[in-house]
Amino acid sequence: MHQVTSDELAHDPLRVARRLLGCELHSTGPEGEVRVRLVEVEAYRGGDDPASHCYRGRTERNAVMFGPAGHLYVYFVYGMHFCINVVCLTDGVPGAVLLRAGEVVTGGELAKQRRPAVRKQSAVASGPARLAGVLGITREHNGIDLTSPDSPIRLYNGDTVDEDDVRTGPRVGVATAVDLPWRSWIDGSPSVSTYRLGGRRRIRDRT
Repeated sequence: MHQVTSDELAHDPLRVARRLLGCELHSTGPEGEVRVRLVEVEAYRGGDDPASHCYRGRTERNAVMFGPAGHLYVYFVYGMHFCINVVCLTDGVPGAVLLRAGEVVTGGELAKQRRPAVRKQSAVASGPARLAGVLGITREHNGIDLTSPDSPIRLYNGDTVDEDDVRTGPRVGVATAVDLPWRSWIDGSPSVSTYRLGGRRRIRDRT
């Protein structure tokens, strides 16, 4: 298993989203380490994607999405949850992949401590808020380099996922561009989140 490089992520979000399936995100902190295998992701572009935070241009909030590739974009939703994204494309061109769900492969006890209300182990990292929670990711991690060996959060290549095991469909909770099949997941994984049709009130919560 080797750490993903920024060059490997400097591509269109749709291409990167497919590549991230099966990869592992490792988060190390004072409490210990949690490793998660990614099983569900969503692609978001910039000016041509009305569901993106960058659709109307660069702001202080979304600046990380403009590159360089391989950095973590973290945002806060509903006044209680964090969502995490892997930045892609080239420096100055916005794009990212929202990490929606994962399977915990290391640090299961710590993951359960961080999300005690979730009863099923398979669901502890199912959904973007739960995924960020089990990894201990907060706003302070916004902008960190996932490709650096010294980073507390690192992205690694995992086992290759066969094309026959990948499914695509509409993104979750978006109010515009609702029919684009830019969500990808590993078929059969019990950790894939539940699909929910979007609504106008949710537009601010997407990448």
